[in-house]
Amino acid sequence: MAPLLFKVEDRPPRLTTFLLALQHLLAALGGIIAVPLVIGGALKLPPDQVVALVNAALLGSGIVTIIQCKGVGPVGIRMPCVMGTSFAFVGAAISVGIEHGVAGILGSALAGSLVMILGSFFMPAIRKLFPHTVTSVVVTMIGLSLIPVAIDWAAGGHGSSRYGSPGNLAIAVTVLALVVAVVQWGKGMLSASAIVVGIAGGYLLCLALGLVDFTQFHQAPIIALPQPLHFGMSFPISGIVAMSIAFLVTIVESTGTFMALGAATQRPISGKCLSRGILCDGFGSAFAALVCSPPLSTFAQNVGVVSLTGVASRHVVALTGVMLLLAGLFPVLGALVVTIPQPVLGGAGLMMFAMIVSGGIQMLSTVRFTQRNTLIVAVSIGCGLAVTFRPELLSKLPAFVNEVFGSGITVGSLSAVILNLLLPGGKDEEQTADEGQHGGVGTTAGEAA
Repeated sequence: MAPLLFKVEDRPPRLTTFLLALQHLLAALGGIIAVPLVIGGALKLPPDQVVALVNAALLGSGIVTIIQCKGVGPVGIRMPCVMGTSFAFVGAAISVGIEHGVAGILGSALAGSLVMILGSFFMPAIRKLFPHTVTSVVVTMIGLSLIPVAIDWAAGGHGSSRYGSPGNLAIAVTVLALVVAVVQWGKGMLSASAIVVGIAGGYLLCLALGLVDFTQFHQAPIIALPQPLHFGMSFPISGIVAMSIAFLVTIVESTGTFMALGAATQRPISGKCLSRGILCDGFGSAFAALVCSPPLSTFAQNVGVVSLTGVASRHVVALTGVMLLLAGLFPVLGALVVTIPQPVLGGAGLMMFAMIVSGGIQMLSTVRFTQRNTLIVAVSIGCGLAVTFRPELLSKLPAFVNEVFGSGITVGSLSAVILNLLLPGGKDEEQTADEGQHGGVGTTAGEAA
């Protein structure tokens, strides 16, 4: 496997660190902003309240990202993790918000975060449920589940009137080709900055074609001070139950993301590491509720950045946290990044997410494909893809089922864990599992250094 350009504890030069941190910001910012926009739109909130939610989401994501990367006592996994608002909570948030308003969402999230905080103490036992075969399936499913997101971006954004237009696809392909060229033929820092180079090239192309919309930039306030408890809080029992279920689902997804990150950074993830990471997710979501942000979780898409660039430094991603914090305090900065057209993000995103898939395939190649393991891999990926590609599959089932099994990552992960427990012969695979913990994700840009 190719060496990393920068390992987890490495501290790149300052300018290098800035450019590398900017890549993670570009990969995460759209997702962080999207959740409060979706919730605000569904609840028909006035514009000033939607802006308050967005600013709080950026601020909370930035602070918790720093803690996750740097660590504070037993809190924080101390790896390159970007935290952000999670779509896993959107369904619960909207259902609670329609009846109890934003105050009900925030209060339910604060109470529900206790599920994740308490769950963190059981992570050493949960870690044993993820031998190498299961982890390989989870990493692969994370990448496969993100591919449709990149495709929607490349096509111009889901619901756009120009979805799939030749112009959008041409821009996305141009960015993808530029990223591939920089990774393949660039050297050292240039190769590691392939995402920034690709997005910058696509952005300049869109500027020249008059496709950049600066409306949000002109409307964004220059500065926005934090407004803790701005919406107030209420604690409806139904909302707490819904959010608690969403937090249980997020424990599974975050565990998978941490395992994928361990493979990408070439650092095995122990049960103790998982405990610190999940504890930060839980405390981070509680803090987010206090500053009026939707709940947070670890972003899987940023694992793709690590995989593609070979930059695993947690100090780089901690600076991304600082950038997110500043974007929350100075919304005009975040609004400038949001002007990047979605096809540009799609071209880069397709490469990033496909790298996670590639890493999963690489890990699967080291699995001993007995009949038992073949069943685990085939059934789990099949079930995960069923939900990913046809989410309407669950539309006739109770809302509870949709809440728990609406994510392909969750379905694939749970299927793999359950089959691994039920099918006989699991102990015979322990040696393979131990060997597989040192597998990595994909070929990195460190190869070019």
